[in-house]
Amino acid sequence: QVQLVESGGGLVQPGGSLRLSCAASGIMFSNYVMGWYRQAPGKQRELVAVITSGGSTNYAAFVKGRFTISRVNAGNTVYLQMNSLKPEDTAVYYCKAARVSPISGRSAEYWGQGTQVTVSS
Repeated sequence: QVQLVESGGGLVQPGGSLRLSCAASGIMFSNYVMGWYRQAPGKQRELVAVITSGGSTNYAAFVKGRFTISRVNAGNTVYLQMNSLKPEDTAVYYCKAARVSPISGRSAEYWGQGTQVTVSS
């Protein structure tokens, strides 16, 4: 079965740092685009950052320069290093794996359970 297990969330002071981890199993990890999304109370889920199998990254404007996404294919793990955290970063953060099959042309998406990040003094 496919599993994405997230960890590293918690309570942090404004201006502080936190690193989230997402461990994947049941997929050929190196073939997937990995992403981090977040959802704050009362708001829509939004993209935070993505990283391709080749290591190319893209970030949402509100985190660019503060957050860094990375992956270790041998360990089937994707990370989100979060620095200079703000109270508005408070949200549940979700890990996503996605790919398009070169055989069928169909997309496949998998989501983690989410991990809570709270930025407060």
